[in-house]
Amino acid sequence: MIDPTKVNFEKSNGLVPCVVQDSTTNKVLMLGYMNPEALTKTLDEKKLTFYSRSKKRLWTKGETSGNFLSLVDVHQDCDNDTLLFKVKPKGPTCHTGADTCFNDKNQSDGLEFLEAIIQNRKTNPKAGSYTNQLLDAGINKVAQKVGEEAVELVIEAKDNNRELFLGEAADLMYHYLVLLTAKGYTLKDVITVLKSRHS
Repeated sequence: MIDPTKVNFEKSNGLVPCVVQDSTTNKVLMLGYMNPEALTKTLDEKKLTFYSRSKKRLWTKGETSGNFLSLVDVHQDCDNDTLLFKVKPKGPTCHTGADTCFNDKNQSDGLEFLEAIIQNRKTNPKAGSYTNQLLDAGINKVAQKVGEEAVELVIEAKDNNRELFLGEAADLMYHYLVLLTAKGYTLKDVITVLKSRHS
């Protein structure tokens, strides 16, 4: 976390702009402003609180809707006059009901979008879901499917059929993510291991 005493509030008349980003998807959710009180409250309560320039008061995001932004991390920019908050949003961020205030879908551009779907199926099972059938079958079945899909991908790699090769690659990736979820791990855990090998 940051040292609040090093944030330069004077540069913009007592306020600093705050960029809010989903810690999982990396999507920018909104832009708000904080004064020293709002920053202190945010750091103490771990829920983002801003200063409303129109109402001239503090307001905690979600105080009316229940769609709070839980603090994960915060960074200062090089001039100490802008803050970047990484958060876990509870529900949509925008008052219009949109995921973000920029009318963006809060979905990762990487594999995290698929991982989130699989994890949601684990937490909230859905009748007829293939993912739930796999998870219910147990680790051995999921691991077996990963092995089968790996072999099928290797076979397709020997030919030059783009559609079949990419289809098998997608199948392997999906089953691999189901296995990670079944084991209680995430892509971030794997990425941490990969990064440690190149530090």
